[in-house]
Amino acid sequence: MYQAGLEWILGFRLRGTTLLLDPCIPRAWPGYEIDFRYHSARYKIVVENPQGVSRGVASSELDGQALKGGGAAIPLADDGATHQVRVVLG
Repeated sequence: MYQAGLEWILGFRLRGTTLLLDPCIPRAWPGYEIDFRYHSARYKIVVENPQGVSRGVASSELDGQALKGGGAAIPLADDGATHQVRVVLG
């Protein structure tokens, strides 16, 4: 059940050295946060839902830089740093 919730509700899928975020959450949720450790690195992930939608990534950022591709494919690094990820649904 934990894995189903993490992957299918929060949309958290690890594929090699890429983290894919594609949430399908209740419209009433304003968002959520996840702290994720990838080897020596930490990823502080914030998902915001300002329009009250259930799915669809409007924008995503890694360390303040916009990610291209229209989704939330986060490249992961084993660099010992703490990274900030921001995903906005819409």
